[in-house]
Formats: sequence, C-alpha cells, structure tokens
Amino acid sequence: MFFRVCALRLRTSATSLLCSSVGFQQFFSPLLHNATTITTMSSKVAVVTGGNKGIGKAIVQALCKEFRGDVYLTARDEGRGKEATASLSAEGLKVNFHQLDINDINSITQAADFFKQKYGGLDVLVNNAGIAFKVADTAPFSQQAEVTLKTNYFATRDMLTHFLPLIKAGGRVVNVSSFVSVRSLNMCSQELQKRFRSDDISEDELTELMTRFVELAKKDQHKQGGWPETAYGVSKIGVTTLSMIHARRLSKERPNDQILVNACCPGWVRTDMAGPKAPKSPEEGAVTPVFLATLPAGASQPHGKFVSDKTVQTW
Repeated sequence: MFFRVCALRLRTSATSLLCSSVGFQQFFSPLLHNATTITTMSSKVAVVTGGNKGIGKAIVQALCKEFRGDVYLTARDEGRGKEATASLSAEGLKVNFHQLDINDINSITQAADFFKQKYGGLDVLVNNAGIAFKVADTAPFSQQAEVTLKTNYFATRDMLTHFLPLIKAGGRVVNVSSFVSVRSLNMCSQELQKRFRSDDISEDELTELMTRFVELAKKDQHKQGGWPETAYGVSKIGVTTLSMIHARRLSKERPNDQILVNACCPGWVRTDMAGPKAPKSPEEGAVTPVFLATLPAGASQPHGKFVSDKTVQTW
C-alpha cells in the first residue's frame, strides 16, 4: 500500500509539472537546448576570407550553390561585407556574414571562437584575403615588402594557426596563392629554391626566411640575398610553401581525418587587384578554389600541392 501511494504521488507530481507551462519549460528546456545544439553542431560550414568582392565573392557565390552547408562571407569592412552578402542574397542565395580582419589577431581569435561555439569547427576554409601593390605604385620597395608580407603571409599564417585546429575530419583548406609564386621561386637563388622545395622545411624556418626578406628589402639588400624584386611573388612563395608544410603536418598528426590542404592559383582575373585587362572573370577565377574546397569525401589527392586550372603544377 505504501509503494502504491508513493507511485501515485510521483505520477501526479510529474503530470502537474508537465501540464503547467512553467513546469513544461523547466522539464524540457534543457532537452530542447541540447537538441538545438546538436542540430547546429552537425551543420557543415564553409568560411571564405576577403569575400566582399572579386574572386572572394565569386568563391562565396559558387559555394552557396555547390556546398551543402552554411557559407560565410567574411570581410574586414563590415559595411562592405554586409553589402556583398545582401547582393548575393538578392540572387536567391543563402549566405551568412561574419566580420573578420586577418590583420587583426583579436578579430581572428573572436571569429575562431564563434565558429567553434556555433558549429564545433569548420569543414571548409578558403584563405582568399590578400593585397598587391599596383605596378605603377611609387611606394618604396621596402614599404611594399613589409606591407605585402604582413597581410599575404604573416596574417594568413595567423589565420591557419587559429583555424587549422578547428578543421573537422574530411575538411578542406584552400590557400589562394598565384602563378607568380612559381615564377618568383625560379628567380630565387639556388639555395633558397632548395629550401622552399624541401620536404623538411619547417614553419618556423619558413617564417624566418619571410622575415629575412623583409629585413633585407628595408636595407635594399634583398637582391644580394638571393631574392627577386617582387614582394607579392615572395609573399605567395610563402603561402604555397606554408600550405605544403601544413599538409605534411596534418598527414602525420591526423592521418585518419582525410583533411586536404592545398594552395592554388585562380589565374589572371579581372579584379581591382589585377586590373581590367585580365582574361578571366571572377567566376572563372573561382573555379579552381571551389574545386579544391569541394573535393569529394574520401578523396586523398591533391594534398599539399600547388594547383592551377584544377591541375597539379610543378613546384
């Protein structure tokens, strides 16, 4: 009799709790929250830096059509980023925006935390943001070297430092480089070429070499040091080599995760950076980066390569 009374009271209390709106919320709220969290965490996500114009915007546009998951257009300038996002939304594309300035370490860490909290990591990262001085620019070469390397190499490296650990199994990382990287590499001294092409160059050594170039450029001694007269080219040597270093590291440290990291050349594209005479449209320039970003599950190659026109190139 005692146990029947206890059971009856327990059922009555539970019924009263669930029938009241407050009780319902208290009882189910944690479950609903967890369900929502699980659903969100299971969503795939792709992030493109420098996505408010040119090749970056075209990459976002293509990913919105080809990638099964949420696509984020990121940009340094919030106003321009949201404007670009609105223009793509007007085309009927589902696109999200997040402010991200790769030259600001706080912006990088805040963005990394956002994607970690909301999605549990990333499935696709396209490091597209970069700069280039115009050929006719009168800024001293020392200044061009420092500014260009700061964004194209050092800031891209910062992005990878904070975002690479967030890449999920089966993820894809695409670092937008340039055919100028190969051309510039061939103009380096034999000693530099050997190091940039070596399988044992470390990230620290690469960073030391990029730093040395900037220091020599400030003294106008870069040519004597075996470097070419192109800050942009050297910065992209750094991006391509860094991609290969990270690919080797991931193969060693996360061999079963099938993450693919590559550098690519979109080609000579009509953008503010490359000028109006370039033969490719931004949409054509986006083809190779998007090809690498959407390599099918289970693919093992290309990995740690330099790719142009969807074809692995000699480094």
